[in-house]
Amino acid sequence: MGTDKRSRIDDGELRLWKVGRVLALAFLAAILGSAGVFWALVVILDVQHIESSTKLDAATLFDLVKLSFGVVAGAGALVALIVAYRRQRVDEAGAHREATRLHTERFSQAVDKLGAESAAVRLGGVHALAGLADDAPTQELRQTCIDVLCAYLRLPFAPAPPESARHHDAYRQFVALREVRHTIFRLIGDHFRIPAGEHRSWHGCDVDLTGVVVDANIDLSYVHFTYSKLSFKSAHFVGAVVNLTNARISDRGAVRFDEAVFNSTSSLFSVGLRVYDLGVLGLRDACFEESSYVMLKGAQFELFKGSFRSALFLGDVSFELAEFGHSFVDFHKVTFGPNGAATFEGASFKQCVVSFSEASGPKPRGLSAEYASSTMSLPDEWLTSDPGV
Repeated sequence: MGTDKRSRIDDGELRLWKVGRVLALAFLAAILGSAGVFWALVVILDVQHIESSTKLDAATLFDLVKLSFGVVAGAGALVALIVAYRRQRVDEAGAHREATRLHTERFSQAVDKLGAESAAVRLGGVHALAGLADDAPTQELRQTCIDVLCAYLRLPFAPAPPESARHHDAYRQFVALREVRHTIFRLIGDHFRIPAGEHRSWHGCDVDLTGVVVDANIDLSYVHFTYSKLSFKSAHFVGAVVNLTNARISDRGAVRFDEAVFNSTSSLFSVGLRVYDLGVLGLRDACFEESSYVMLKGAQFELFKGSFRSALFLGDVSFELAEFGHSFVDFHKVTFGPNGAATFEGASFKQCVVSFSEASGPKPRGLSAEYASSTMSLPDEWLTSDPGV
């Protein structure tokens, strides 16, 4: 299917009309344009009568000859312009085909390196693919390079050998291959941190890390996701910290952790996160085990999409000073663990519909009974407990 798509693109680039047809249309357009100009001049100058004469003197004949040469020169210039334009189109299409061919050759070589036994060779393949994504002649080819890197991360990942094997070759091989994976995680954050429109920026591309085992820190600080989707759906975070400090998600950009599992040594950390203008932050059915923590202090959610529905927060979770505005805030069936500390202290909800219906666990601090209204639903057991506690 990808080959058919490329063929259609190439055909479109080289679909040129026959020269005869183009010249005929060009001359017809020139004649009609000249006639239009002549008629406009007649109307503007209000010419009522043109005297006719049968006498043709030398001066008039010379003027007619000059006019004929002018018409011929104009026609020649028009032909040259059309031929030059067609040559430019053909040259551009040829250059595009050549760039695509070179990209394909380098792509095949880089992918072969990812399957090598040596971790060093694989690491070279990772950097080669990232470089190809940077220099890709089209957005589709850039996305293909990113898809391959993501697919590598989705491959089965062997756990670390036992402590007794720490000095054996198996452990050294594990550490080397882990470094390859960590490099891909780092490259993703680095490239999305580059402003859109600049060289090496991956904005506008999607990153699918569904089901990936994440054992590296993910630094997405100061990243602005617009029209890009980063999916950690069903991912398993093991000893990982996801840093979204001062990140921006807007214009249908999306960062999703739906159904992801954060183990006891993992966390989702952000100070100053902004999700606005139909940006998406998804934590639906996510599970944060005991001793993990979620820090969304001071986050701003304005006209955002996404959901915290059915999320399980067994560790600490903080929405302290968070601002929610003009959105549907979905905490339906969320669970707060008995051993974790959940807080919404200082949080504000402006022109929002907020649902904590069927939520379970201890009531978070900062959510008092006075919040309950036609636009916010709280469980009955939270309403009967001490407000604000």
